[in-house]
Amino acid sequence: MSGESPPAPEPSASGSSERSLRSDARLTIAKRDLSSLSREKTIVLALLIQLFVAAFSSFLVVGLTSLYSPGSVSAGEVVVGVAGEHDDALVDAASEQQGVRAITYPTDDTAREAYRNGRVHAVLLAADSDSRIDVTVIAPQESIETTLIVDQVRTLLERVERSERIARSQHLDRSTVPLPEEVDASPYFGFTYTVLVPLLLFLPPFISGSVAVDALTEEIERGTLELLRVAPLSLVDIVDGKALAMILIAPLQVVLWITLLSVNGIDIANVPRLLTVVTALTTLVVTLGLALGVVTARRRQAQLLYSVLVIFGFGALTFLPEHPATTVAKLAVDSPTPTTSLHVVGYAVAAVVGFVLARRLVAGTDPEGL
Repeated sequence: MSGESPPAPEPSASGSSERSLRSDARLTIAKRDLSSLSREKTIVLALLIQLFVAAFSSFLVVGLTSLYSPGSVSAGEVVVGVAGEHDDALVDAASEQQGVRAITYPTDDTAREAYRNGRVHAVLLAADSDSRIDVTVIAPQESIETTLIVDQVRTLLERVERSERIARSQHLDRSTVPLPEEVDASPYFGFTYTVLVPLLLFLPPFISGSVAVDALTEEIERGTLELLRVAPLSLVDIVDGKALAMILIAPLQVVLWITLLSVNGIDIANVPRLLTVVTALTTLVVTLGLALGVVTARRRQAQLLYSVLVIFGFGALTFLPEHPATTVAKLAVDSPTPTTSLHVVGYAVAAVVGFVLARRLVAGTDPEGL
C-alpha cells in the first residue's frame, strides 16, 4: 500500500468563466441601454437644451439674469416722482443708485398728475407714521417695464432704509449690532453659481433616474426581460447593468457641461468633489427608479411614484444644514466649509447604502411575478 496521497484536483475554471460571462453580460446590457437613448426624442431634446445652455452660457446669462435680477440689466433710466416730508432722503438715495432719477414735486397731487401724464414711471409719497417713514408707491400694474420699475424702486427703498438705520442708531442709548458693509456684487456672479451651475449639475441625475424607470418597465411590459434571463443572468445582474449605464451618463454630461462653462469664462473649482456629489445623487435616484420599476412592473405607476418621491425628497433636503444646491455653489466658487465636506461624504455614503438596499430588494423579488 503506497503512502503517497492522491493528487489534488485541479481548480475548475468554470466559476471564474461564469463570473466573467456575467460581468460581460452586464456591460452588454449597459451598452445596449446607452445606445437606445439615441432613439428617445424626449431625452435627446433635453440633452440638447442643456448642451445649448452650457455652450452659450456667457451669452444666455445676460438674458437670464434680466429675469433673475431685472435691475442688473441696463434697460433705460427709471424716473420716479418724489413728494412728501422725507423727499430729500429719497432723492439722495436715488442719486447714488444707477439707472434711477428722482424728480421732486411740491405736493402729492402734482406727483400723481405727473404720473398720469407719463412724465414719471412711478411715484413715491413719503410721510411720517409713528416715528417711521411710510412710503406709498404708485407703479404700473401691467406693463412690459413693470418688473424693472418695481425692482429699481425696491432697491431704492432698501437703500433709504439702510441709511435711516445707520443715522438713527447714533441716537440710541445702547449700541446695536453694526450693519455689514454694503457690497457691490455682480448679479451675474450670483446667478451663475447659485442658479445656472446647480441647474446643469442636477438635471442629469433626474433624467437618468427617469430613463432608468422606463428602461426596466418597458422590458417587463414587452416581455423582453425573460429573453435577457435566458443568459446566465439573474434579475439583480440585469438591474446592475441598467443601473451602470444610467449612473455613468450623468457625470459624463457634467464633465462636458463644466468644460463648456470653462470655455465661456466660467471657472468651476473642486470638480472631483462636484462629480462625487452628482454621482451620488444619480446613484440614489437611479436605484430608486429601478426599485420602483421592479416593485410596480408598470411604467405609469413607476414614473408617477418616481416623480413624486424625487420632488418631495429634494424638498426634504432643505432641512439639512446645507442644501445640495448650496453645496454645489460653494464647491464651484472654491469656498467650501467643513459642513460642505461632510455633506459630500454623506451623499456618497447614502448612495452606497441605497444601492445595497436596492439590490437586496431586487434579489428578494420573484422574477416570475413581474
